[in-house]
Amino acid sequence: MRGPGRWWRGKTTPEKVETYTRLSFHLFAVMEFFSVGLTSVVPMGPRWGTAAMLVVAVHAGLCFVTVSAAVDWTRGRRPQPVGLLWALGAVTAVIAVAAITLAEHGPDREGLDTAAGGVFGVILIFGPGIMALGVRDRRRAFGIAGAFAAGTWVVTLVVGASALTALSTALIVLAGGLFLAFTAVFSVWLLNAVYELDEARETRTRLAVAEERLRFGRDLHDVMGRNLAVIALKSELAVQLAQRGRPEAVAQMVEVQRLAQESQREVREVVRGYREADLASELAGAQGVLAAAGIDCTVSGRTPAGLPAEVQSALGWVVREAATNVLRHGDARWCAVELRVREGRVVLSVENDGVTGTEDGVPMASGSTGTGLAGLRERLAKLDGTLEAGPVGKGLFRLRAEIALPPVAPAGSAAAREVADEVTG
Repeated sequence: MRGPGRWWRGKTTPEKVETYTRLSFHLFAVMEFFSVGLTSVVPMGPRWGTAAMLVVAVHAGLCFVTVSAAVDWTRGRRPQPVGLLWALGAVTAVIAVAAITLAEHGPDREGLDTAAGGVFGVILIFGPGIMALGVRDRRRAFGIAGAFAAGTWVVTLVVGASALTALSTALIVLAGGLFLAFTAVFSVWLLNAVYELDEARETRTRLAVAEERLRFGRDLHDVMGRNLAVIALKSELAVQLAQRGRPEAVAQMVEVQRLAQESQREVREVVRGYREADLASELAGAQGVLAAAGIDCTVSGRTPAGLPAEVQSALGWVVREAATNVLRHGDARWCAVELRVREGRVVLSVENDGVTGTEDGVPMASGSTGTGLAGLRERLAKLDGTLEAGPVGKGLFRLRAEIALPPVAPAGSAAAREVADEVTG
């Protein structure tokens, strides 16, 4: 059997706030009955006291139902309880008029006018305050309290009270009604804010999942793009060699098999989230792949010593994507890769010829129709890096990546000299 504690702990934070709001306003209805309903029996006598208790009980019950309906409407679970609001307003007005009339012109019994006046005041404060839960506009919520206060002033004058008594009574009703109306408006605002915050958190969670899926898709694209392009190239070469009866076809198919196995391994590593691209390996691999495709590829500059692993990985992905685009797009005859460190930034440039197709003025080699360069830009942006890709001349295309390096050791240190020797050597 579930205890109260487990029932409460099982609720989400918005559900707890909603439950607290409901119980708070339900408590107002209970307070109304016990404060002026039960306490009216003795001073007003059995006849009038019992009648007053029953009338207040009806009003409190109507308040109870209105609170539940108004909160449900606030959360969009039902239409606005217009009928209940009008009913509560009408019952409140009728009971108030009867109570003030009884207080002014009822039997001459000690304590009766005081008890009837208490019913009058409490009914006129709690009724408009609970009605404020069922309206969306703050001005209307406060206007309800003001309207009942104005009605109080008029009714008390009509039943024979002095102008000063009527004014003071109206001001008391106005202050109490405005206080409860403000409480209702603030409670509704807080409840909606908590729900919206919870929805925002859920949205952020869903976006994080979607972002991770996109990252996974980009990684798969980066991993498989070049390997599949090379597999297709070597398979085509093996077919041509086999058609000519050349024994080199076997070596090409062995290489295809190796690339397929390597792709399988890299996909597993991507799934596990452990894969990092090595810059030196990617440079050597790109040079070998492009050379096998009959493209003269030159690499100038060496990987600087002490280059952070995340920078090497990001630049390795750039080299892989660039080589893939050179193979896939255009009819390149040469490709030049340059790696340099300039003014605290490592710069990788890949330039090739043979760009023939364009789309909207952008060479197809830029990957404008794919996701490769978009994924690279996101990778580099996390390292304060930039990526530029575009034509630099007739039939030429250049991809240029820059990443800011972390602060290095003083210029006179051995580490700094080592980096300088690696870059300039």
